[in-house]
Amino acid sequence: STEVLTARYPMATVRGLDSSDDMIRAARERLPDIGFDVADIADWRAPAPVDIILANASLQWLPDHATLYPRLIAQLAEGGCLAVQTPDNLAEPAHRIARDLAAQVPWAARLAHVTHPDRHEAAWYYALLKPLCARVDVWRTTYFHPLQGHDAIVEWFKGSALRPYLALLGGEEQRAFLDEYRRGVAAAYPLLEDGTVLLPFPRLFVIAMR
Repeated sequence: STEVLTARYPMATVRGLDSSDDMIRAARERLPDIGFDVADIADWRAPAPVDIILANASLQWLPDHATLYPRLIAQLAEGGCLAVQTPDNLAEPAHRIARDLAAQVPWAARLAHVTHPDRHEAAWYYALLKPLCARVDVWRTTYFHPLQGHDAIVEWFKGSALRPYLALLGGEEQRAFLDEYRRGVAAAYPLLEDGTVLLPFPRLFVIAMR
């Protein structure tokens, strides 16, 4: 996203933020001409009002959007834009299967307390931001990602939905959990004749102009 912004607005000053040292290190190596900072957007403050804040598939990891989103709007210059995309898939089978497994023996003692931060419907974000903004557009789109089999779905969610669960398990436990998860995924997502699985993935978009 940072690279696309820079290409689209070559005269702009663009900075990237991430709370992960590893992610920022990789970004600096790949895009050495762009500034990147290790920072937590939950308490980030812009040194001066900015024209655009873009958060792509990241803010779903943070709690308390009722505080966070107005804070980000306050960092914008007049006429500036907050553009956010977040997955809106907690009700999808990929998440439900993980929650159900975590509540069962032998995982419950370790994993039953794991939750993802709350996500909200489009109307909630509109009502939150409209009093603060000149214009708010909110929409939800379901993408269908063609993946090569059920193992590809497991790999996809290992880096997102499953991370909080896997972080609490050792190597053998992780493998056992993923084996059970894969069986659930195979039952929930049918294969097409060529072995492809179409993974439905709803995403929520918010464009708010100050």
